[in-house]
Amino acid sequence: MLLNVSQNGCSVWVTSSTELALTPTVVALGKFDGVHRGHQQVIQPILKAGEAGGVISSPASPAPRALSLSSEYTYSTVVTFNPHPQEFFTGQPRTLLTPLDEKIQQLRSLAVEQLVLLPFDKELSALTPEQFVEKILVQQLQCQRISVGQDFRFGNKRSGTARDLQLIAAKHHIPVTIAPLQTCTDDLSTDNTGERISTTLIRQHLEKGEIQQANHLLGRPYTLVGSVIKGQQLGRTIGFPTANLQLPKQKFLPRFGVYAVRVKSLGEVPDATSFDCWGVMNIGNRPTVNGIHPTVEVHLLDWSGDLYCKKLTVQLEKFLRPEQKFSSLEALKTQIQQDCAVARAFFSAEC
Repeated sequence: MLLNVSQNGCSVWVTSSTELALTPTVVALGKFDGVHRGHQQVIQPILKAGEAGGVISSPASPAPRALSLSSEYTYSTVVTFNPHPQEFFTGQPRTLLTPLDEKIQQLRSLAVEQLVLLPFDKELSALTPEQFVEKILVQQLQCQRISVGQDFRFGNKRSGTARDLQLIAAKHHIPVTIAPLQTCTDDLSTDNTGERISTTLIRQHLEKGEIQQANHLLGRPYTLVGSVIKGQQLGRTIGFPTANLQLPKQKFLPRFGVYAVRVKSLGEVPDATSFDCWGVMNIGNRPTVNGIHPTVEVHLLDWSGDLYCKKLTVQLEKFLRPEQKFSSLEALKTQIQQDCAVARAFFSAEC
């Protein structure tokens, strides 16, 4: 797989083959699901190192292996694994905070130039820490600098630590930055004050509907990105038309219920059909109409138009209430009116 994803003049070179990677590199190593505040601290050192050649931007049609080790320019590169190691070892599909397209978006916003997705298979998992450094980082990626988190583990049976990486890389004259763990602060009055920021902790907050806490740890709103598809169109029969979102299968869904959200149309170039507005979103099985499969439906406040086939990005701002079953469509309509009023009050207070 080889992708070159561009938007507004910025690009990220994405490859699952180290043979097609742009070299030499400065590398941030990790799983990076969520690209949260802790991950951003690991990535930051390679962004500074990658500025030696001037403006940070990947070439439109880069030539693999075009630069030698003596070149002044190095490509800021995030190296991660596909599939997620946990999925490989358990054989069970794993949902992600940031499926590939979202991860690319977030890395692009940080000015990362390249994403290398190492195929996590039996061969890769069997490499010793020394073999991983020599084969992947030195020989294939021509790495000049490495950044990892303090809790980074690698190599067969996760036997290598961040300190081990530092010692092994030193033999090849490659400096390694170990980013300290980022911890939660007490500004949100959370019980997790002092706990390290992690993908697991963010997932726990989302499972409880604790959106503000999750957003704080992410450093941005938790976002759902999907295309609008045709649903049962029940919303328009009660005066609240909704956009039915089709999400990537791997996308992690937060607690079922109703949310106040910010909705944007997602396109390569803003045009007359672009918009940015507030809305109310429901995630769940729709028990009032005997639904059996989870759906994601968004009602846009103060906006009307054709949304079919549009790609939307939905930022979760506040959890309003859990999913519930109503005695009738009329009762559901009354509740949606109340949800919209609560969402408007929330957005007015925020603005």
